[in-house]
Amino acid sequence: MSSLRNSKQRDAVLQNLSERYDHPTAEEVYISVKKVIPSVSLATVYRNLKLLESEGMILKITTPDSDRFDGHTHEHYHFTCNSCKRVLDLELSDGISVNTLPKNFGGTITGHELMFYGLCESCNKI
Repeated sequence: MSSLRNSKQRDAVLQNLSERYDHPTAEEVYISVKKVIPSVSLATVYRNLKLLESEGMILKITTPDSDRFDGHTHEHYHFTCNSCKRVLDLELSDGISVNTLPKNFGGTITGHELMFYGLCESCNKI
């Protein structure tokens, strides 16, 4: 796993992401962390997001509008609303995994990226 040294700023970024499900941008993480550590810089938040993502401790979700971050790394998928641009979690039914879908592949799948697009429940009602 990780051999990262302890860092107050990194711990604050990780805790912030683990407590939320709104898939914030780096700037949104910065605004939240700055409330806890007023001296933190945007560059420090960006650096720690990159490091945490490279260590597999958070997910980076690339959307057409911006990169967003997820502190929940279990296997799940994401949905981007074409109208309000929110990113929501999608869970597949128990026992279903996209990793098992390919037939006659012969290789080993170790990961994937999958994004669904459409209208969220709120925007669909408008």
